[in-house]
Amino acid sequence: MGEMPVPGNEPEQTQGETLDNVKSAGMPVLPDNKNNPIHCLTIIGQIEGHLILPPQSKTTKYEHIIPLLVAIEESPDIRGMLVVLNTMGGDVEAGLAIAEMIAGMSKPTVSIVLGGGHSIGIPLAVSTDFSFIAPSATMTVHPIRMSGLIIGAAQTFDYFNRMQERVVTFICGHSGIARDALRQMMLATGEMANDIGTILVGQDAVNCGLINAVGTLRDAIARLKELIGKNEQPG
Repeated sequence: MGEMPVPGNEPEQTQGETLDNVKSAGMPVLPDNKNNPIHCLTIIGQIEGHLILPPQSKTTKYEHIIPLLVAIEESPDIRGMLVVLNTMGGDVEAGLAIAEMIAGMSKPTVSIVLGGGHSIGIPLAVSTDFSFIAPSATMTVHPIRMSGLIIGAAQTFDYFNRMQERVVTFICGHSGIARDALRQMMLATGEMANDIGTILVGQDAVNCGLINAVGTLRDAIARLKELIGKNEQPG
C-alpha cells in the first residue's frame, strides 16, 4: 500500500494525476501550501464507514480523511484548515472518529455548513474551533438509526442509548447547546412527517447554540485567518 504524501512536500502533479486523486480521494493535494497556507477539507455526501456504499452514492471515505488529517497536522506549510460540509450523515463511528481527529488538531480550524450538515454531520460541524452555517443551509437533529437485522431485546436498547450518549456528549462538549435542549430536539415529534427530530435552518442553528454564526465562505476564511494570526503570535 502506498503512503499518502504530506501536503506541501509532494512532487508536482500532472493534470491527469490530479484528476485521479480527485476521483479516488474526493479532493486534490494542494499544489503550493507555502503560498496558500489554508487546507480545504471537503466532507460531502454520505460518511462511509466499515461497509462500502453503492457506487451511485456520493461518499466521503473515512480511510481517506483520517490519514489526510494526520498529514495536515504534521505539515509545516499548512497553518489552518477550512472544513466545508454538505453531508446527509452516515456511519456514526466513522463520523465520530473524524470529528475527534479534527477536534484534537493543534492548528486553527473553521467549519462551514453549505446545503446541509445532517445527523452525524453535526459533530463534524462543531468539531472545529469556530463554526459557520450558510443562511439557507439546514441541519437535521435526530436519534441514531440502525439498518439491518437487530435483536429485539433490552440489551439492544441499552446499546443504542450508549451510542446516542457518545454523540450527545461530543456535540455538547464542542458547542454551546444544552444537553436537555439537544435531546428534546432529537425526540421532537411534530416537525417531521415520517420521523422524529428537528430541522434547523441557518439562524435557527445559531440561536440554539449549536453553531457559532451564520456566514458565507468569505466569513469563514476571514475568521480562519484571524485564528491563524492569533495562533502564531509569540507567547
